[in-house]
Amino acid sequence: MNQKNLEFLKEQLKYTGFGETFDQDLKEKMLKGETEFKIMKEGVYGTDSMTAVLNFKKSDQSDLYFFNSYHVNLKKEDSKQGLEQTFYINNNSSNITLKEAYNLMEGRSVNKDLKTKEGEVYNAWLKLNFKQSDGNSNFKLDHYHQNYGYDLEASLEKHSIKELNTPKYKEDLLNSLKKGNLQSVTFVVAGVESKMYVEANPQFKTLNVYDGDKQRINHRESKEEKKAESKQKDNSQNNKDDEPSQKEKNSNSRSKKAGRSV
Repeated sequence: MNQKNLEFLKEQLKYTGFGETFDQDLKEKMLKGETEFKIMKEGVYGTDSMTAVLNFKKSDQSDLYFFNSYHVNLKKEDSKQGLEQTFYINNNSSNITLKEAYNLMEGRSVNKDLKTKEGEVYNAWLKLNFKQSDGNSNFKLDHYHQNYGYDLEASLEKHSIKELNTPKYKEDLLNSLKKGNLQSVTFVVAGVESKMYVEANPQFKTLNVYDGDKQRINHRESKEEKKAESKQKDNSQNNKDDEPSQKEKNSNSRSKKAGRSV
C-alpha cells in the first residue's frame, strides 16, 4: 500500500466534508488491493436523511487509488422516493462538499471558485436544475458566472438585517450563504426584532426570505420594511417639527418679559 496515497485520500475526504470517520476503513480496503471499492456514509439533516456512497478506483498504471465521486440519495421526511445525484471529485479545491451537496439538492445555490480547462480561476454560483438532465442520469448543474451580475451583499443590504451592522457577523453571514445554507438572521422593522431565514437566489439576483417557521415571504417584504422605516422617520421628523425651535422659545420668553414690564 502506498502510504502517501493513503494520506492524500484522507485529506481529500476531510476537506470534502466526510471528516476522519473512514480513515481505518479506507486503509483496510486499500490493503486488500482491490481494483475498486465503495464506502458508505449515512447522515441526518433535520428531518431529512441522506446516504452517500463514495467511489474509489485503482490506477491501471500504478498502486495509486483515486477518490472519483460520491453518489447521494436524499430522502425527505414526507417522501418515499429519494432524490439522487452524483458529485464528481477533482484534484483541486473546487470540489462540492457533502453539506454543499445537501444544500444543492434542497434547491439552494452554492458559490464556488472554479477552473476552466486552461486552469483559469473564475467564480460562479451553482444550482441544480431539476427539470433537465445532463445526460449521465444526473440533474443539470446550472452556472451563474461572476459576470452574470449577482451581488449577494447588495441583496442583503436591501433588508433591515441586524447582523449586517457588525463586520464579523456580516462576514459569517456572507460565507454561510455562499455555502448554500438557509441562514437564520434578525430583521429589525420599526424597531421590532424578529427571527427570519434567508438564502441566496443568484438566478433572480435577489434574496429569498422566510419567516420563523421557514415559510417563504413575498418579495414585497423589503418594500414593506422600507415603508415602515420611512414612516417611522417621518413621524419622528413631524414630532420635531411640532416642537418650537430654540429661537422661537427664546423669542416667546422675551415677549413675555416685555409684556410684564409694560
